[in-house]
Amino acid sequence: MISVALARKLRDAGLRWDPAPGDRFVVADRDMDGEVFTISEMTVDVHEFPSGRVIGFNGTVEWALDSVEARNSVWLPSEGQLRERLAGTFRRLSLAHGRWTVEIEVAGHPSAYEAHDPTEAYGSALLYLITGEPPMHPRSTRL
Repeated sequence: MISVALARKLRDAGLRWDPAPGDRFVVADRDMDGEVFTISEMTVDVHEFPSGRVIGFNGTVEWALDSVEARNSVWLPSEGQLRERLAGTFRRLSLAHGRWTVEIEVAGHPSAYEAHDPTEAYGSALLYLITGEPPMHPRSTRL
């Protein structure tokens, strides 16, 4: 699973999230980064209001938390969701010596992003696509 730290960087860089069933997230800035929630039509779902999307917690009487605005949460995209966002830039995912590498190519310029988890490697590649900033992992390299 992608780290909350990398997911925050992606959110802050402008990664757009349209909450949908099955999506995982944490509630931001409420000391709840360790609590991962999953949107489910039974327990956590999305409500549309004129003021914006609200993520509602159904059946959580033991909580003082009924809902949270989507913008106050941090999406934890899955490996597939990250790969989908890389779109046509994605070239390959490989595993060597216990490290995962995602290779992308932008305008004929290949680059690789390495991490201990494939989701982190995908996330680093996507962060590069969004921001153009150097990779966050020291072993990530431009090919």
